[in-house]
Amino acid sequence: MTTLAVYDIGNQKVSDLELDDRVFDAKINPALFHDVVRKDLASRRKGTAATKNRALVRGGGAKPWRQKGTGRARAGSRRSPLWRGGGTIFGPMPRDYSLSLPKKVRRAALRAALSLKRQEGKLILLNDFPLDGFKTRQVLEVLKRFQVQDALIVTDGSDPYLERSARNIPEIDVLRYEGLNVYDILNHEHLILLRPAVEKIEGALAS
Repeated sequence: MTTLAVYDIGNQKVSDLELDDRVFDAKINPALFHDVVRKDLASRRKGTAATKNRALVRGGGAKPWRQKGTGRARAGSRRSPLWRGGGTIFGPMPRDYSLSLPKKVRRAALRAALSLKRQEGKLILLNDFPLDGFKTRQVLEVLKRFQVQDALIVTDGSDPYLERSARNIPEIDVLRYEGLNVYDILNHEHLILLRPAVEKIEGALAS
């Protein structure tokens, strides 16, 4: 079992915590990171780009001229893609860009990302993060004590004071443990876990 120190917001050690090696000392496979990050980014795409084809363009109900006898090419609609103001051929339409990966692959990548932060010494365990209210300055002071400027803070549940106090701080994000993902872990230099969140993360990933 790996043991890490647990600190309070004053950067004072309060205890030691044994981490589950299945979660925080897993094999690191960069290929898993690539696959899962690609999936996460693809899932975040809106996919709302759209153009109108000949069926969606307004107008075009009447045949422009009779089929024969005019000397002109036959035409059935003013909304033909060949005409000015007509529909678009093979234009983008709303679509779902999300990809699917096996659950075991996603969980293995998440364990590897947590293990990577621990091996790099970028994992910080906090006993708790008490705030008296919505105070961004207080959050900045805590981060300054730990010499952290870019971090993902993971909580064990809803924490409106912390979430809203850190919302305007660049490079600092607050995430609940159930939303923990590989992309956000790798996208920040430090990973700060609250002690109750560690227990829930281990419970979800250790099996």
